[in-house]
Amino acid sequence: MTQNTATLYGIRNCDTVKKARLWLSEQAVEYVFHDYKLMGVPEARLDQWLKIVAWETLLNRQGTSWRKLDEATRLSVTNPATARAVMLAHPSTIKRPVMEWSGDASRDVTVGFKPDAWSARLDGRP
Repeated sequence: MTQNTATLYGIRNCDTVKKARLWLSEQAVEYVFHDYKLMGVPEARLDQWLKIVAWETLLNRQGTSWRKLDEATRLSVTNPATARAVMLAHPSTIKRPVMEWSGDASRDVTVGFKPDAWSARLDGRP
């Protein structure tokens, strides 16, 4: 992987991740796919994401994985540290996909798949 290769993080069977992967292929974007189910969540990456993306954005509280957690666990998530602990223990609670556009998690990360926003990102628009 080169320094500028993008990395897409998610779960292979997730419909949104499938759409994102298809879109990236159609746009001829070179990327590496990191599957949480097979490889786990890289702690260092999660820490970087939490520095630039609000934990409320990164933690998917609308999904089935969140709803399957016991109530005590859900109620315990009130700040970045508790959200981090839940996301590490239950990777499926991370909103998908997480895209590191340049291979640099310190600044160039998007969460969720929005084709218009991704097109703008590729075109260099804000």
